[in-house]
Amino acid sequence: MDVTEKVWFITGTSRGFGREWAIAALERGDKVAATARDTLTLDDLTAKFGDALLPIQLDVTDRDADFAAVKQAHEHFGRLDVVVNNAGYGHFGFIEELTEAEARDQIETNVFGALWVTQAALPYLRAQRSGHIIQVSSIGGITAFQNVGIYHASKWALEGFSQSLAQEVAPFNIHVTLIEPGGFDTDWAGPSSKRSTPHPDYKEVHEEADRLRSQRVAAPGDPKASAAAVLKIVDAEKPPLRIFFGELPLQLAKADYESRLATWEEWQPVSIEAQG
Repeated sequence: MDVTEKVWFITGTSRGFGREWAIAALERGDKVAATARDTLTLDDLTAKFGDALLPIQLDVTDRDADFAAVKQAHEHFGRLDVVVNNAGYGHFGFIEELTEAEARDQIETNVFGALWVTQAALPYLRAQRSGHIIQVSSIGGITAFQNVGIYHASKWALEGFSQSLAQEVAPFNIHVTLIEPGGFDTDWAGPSSKRSTPHPDYKEVHEEADRLRSQRVAAPGDPKASAAAVLKIVDAEKPPLRIFFGELPLQLAKADYESRLATWEEWQPVSIEAQG
């Protein structure tokens, strides 16, 4: 691994993964442009790390603001090495319960927010013929559960465009990595989340969904511990396109993909018939 000083651009640094990864980068001597809706949440880091940290107020759903923030970071530090699309939230609600505004807001933040920041950063990364884009996805970008359908839709979209992106920018020595965490001790399901109004007919199904979810996150991961893993990824000569964070995601993915393969193989004669 070639470990040299890096300049990071990280969205959603007020709490959770974004904050812990920013701290880890700063503590080892890197520089960080840290965005948050409220930059007052970064005052303690500014006091501690001084000029190595550039706080930027940003709502990632604002495309013009995304481009301006990335430009500001590049002009301030002179380059960009690691771009982390971490800003996002989880929306809880059965598909029938979602309002149009709730569905659009989820996609605007989790998909378009990451897309705009990615587009804003690419000209700088292409020009310097290097860089690494980190997309914070989820085990929810690989499989799906009840009550978070629109969240899954957002993460599956992120996964799809990022896999295409990785192929498009590889000739410019730009890497793309999708980080797919399982349950972590963040406020993803707490204050950061949003919830639809429950439909009374789904009462028992909601209760079962909540029970199953509590089992999956019975032993949540430590966001601070994840920082060391992120540093290994950005310092790797050949970083992965996808990586799970936590022990459980691989088990869930294996079960899901084994089921998919079995179904596809079972119905392959019909698939061939459809071809004509």
